[in-house]
Amino acid sequence: MVKRKKVKETAAVYKTDPDARPVGRNRARDTNANGKSLESWIWDAACSIRGAKDAPKYKEFILPLIFAKRLCDVFDDELNRIAQEVGSREKAFKLVKRDKKLVRFYLPLEPKNPNDTIWSVIRTLSDKIGLQLTTHLRAIADANPLLKGIIDRVDFNATTHGQRDIDDDRLSNLIEAISAKHLGLNDVEPDIIGRSYEYLIRKFAEGSGQSAGEFYTPTEVGFVLARIMDTEPGMDIYDPCCGSAGLLIKCELVLQEKMNMRSKKKYAPARLYGQENEPGTWAMANMNMIIHDMEGEIQIGDTFRKPKFRKGNRLQIFDRVVANPMWNQTEFKEKDYDADELDRFPKGAGYPGGKADWGWMQHILASLNDRGRAAVVLDTGAASRGSGNANTNKEKEVRRWFVEQDYIDGVIYLPENLFYNTTAPGIVIVLNKTKPKERQGKLFLLNASRELVKGDPKNYIPDDAIARIADTFAAWKEAEKYSRIVTREEIAKNDYNISPSRYIHTGEGDEYRSVTEIVEELDALEDEAQKTSLSLRAILRKLMI
Repeated sequence: MVKRKKVKETAAVYKTDPDARPVGRNRARDTNANGKSLESWIWDAACSIRGAKDAPKYKEFILPLIFAKRLCDVFDDELNRIAQEVGSREKAFKLVKRDKKLVRFYLPLEPKNPNDTIWSVIRTLSDKIGLQLTTHLRAIADANPLLKGIIDRVDFNATTHGQRDIDDDRLSNLIEAISAKHLGLNDVEPDIIGRSYEYLIRKFAEGSGQSAGEFYTPTEVGFVLARIMDTEPGMDIYDPCCGSAGLLIKCELVLQEKMNMRSKKKYAPARLYGQENEPGTWAMANMNMIIHDMEGEIQIGDTFRKPKFRKGNRLQIFDRVVANPMWNQTEFKEKDYDADELDRFPKGAGYPGGKADWGWMQHILASLNDRGRAAVVLDTGAASRGSGNANTNKEKEVRRWFVEQDYIDGVIYLPENLFYNTTAPGIVIVLNKTKPKERQGKLFLLNASRELVKGDPKNYIPDDAIARIADTFAAWKEAEKYSRIVTREEIAKNDYNISPSRYIHTGEGDEYRSVTEIVEELDALEDEAQKTSLSLRAILRKLMI
């Protein structure tokens, strides 16, 4: 859980950073004397161990250490503020020791010279660096229960088969590289350092291959979801499989941007809630929230089998849900659905078959209040699997239930090669518990497959395209080869295939279609051919009589 007293800082001023591609919003630029951006510096620090190629392997060491640097520098700023009131840093140290509530996080690191920085305690380590660093970080966690399991979960002195996972020489290089920049409140706004921290997470994702999707959703996809959700002050926002908390953070960033445009400096921030199953990613999410200077609650555990956010024997419900669950999970069996005691899987929907995409959709729907909305990223196959198949298909039946209950606001087809664990495009399914009367019985479909800029290793959606997608969806505005309003009757005629690519043809000869989608369409055609053949044989037999 991440909750603490804080004063809302003024919003950062954003400029385009030429050192990083613009994704989601224009990137902030904080430069030192040599003009190096904060993002470039933070990546250089990560590469100081063994270069860019191996940096992702060391993210478990790098992220907590940069996080610790931020804590140290903020603590320094707070000590300096108190010192101005009481006369000296020495007096400020004594005062804070007596009343730890004077600071956000109390750090039990005191340099011999009280005028030296807090970080100097770590920077001057020269012997048994891994052991001493681990001891210092565990002491910080002991002094701040909210940091337990977050800053102290890594052993910098750990060994594997008798070899140090990160030896003292490389650790010393990393500490020295991180020391090059001050990350205090007076140097960079929380959003700037937060974006740079997320930039580092993204760089790790680029080098992590198939595992990256477990903790990172591309920034621009996150901003598409956040803009469509259009959060208002004080709303409760939930992500049941939050990874590094990027989707939650982007909802709050978009809210801040909206309040700035309204010239509102005082407003209730959104309340952020997330659950994550992997301990390392859970720690990453908490660090990301704190370094963005945001308040929230991140629980650890298996959301599907044991959701942590409850009110008595019912699920806790929220104003907004954003999520990118792992696609096409096969680990959940029918018994997992039958064992549910929270009414997440209603009669008429329930078990969706071997893949859990629509199981997650049911959990998310059950987590919305009566006026709630959700935006969920799924594999394109979730929109079409089972369509045209004469055999009973459980997944299609659950999708049909959602359409007939009129919970689906619309579907967005994303460009290819955005995600780190696949080159396939994804879709965004938007749910709405209270659709306006004029939109009832209809779905808004948007084919954004061409809204991309080619990148290496991944494509990305530029800022103007993010705005176009969100604005078009919000307005339910039809545009040729881009967006359409379709009725439930038309969806039913297409056997509950809700993929925008089925209804909106962009005119691209090389538009990506997943192998799964092609195979399923071939199966449907083969099934249709068999039915036609049987019908024809029946007619011919009658003629022969």
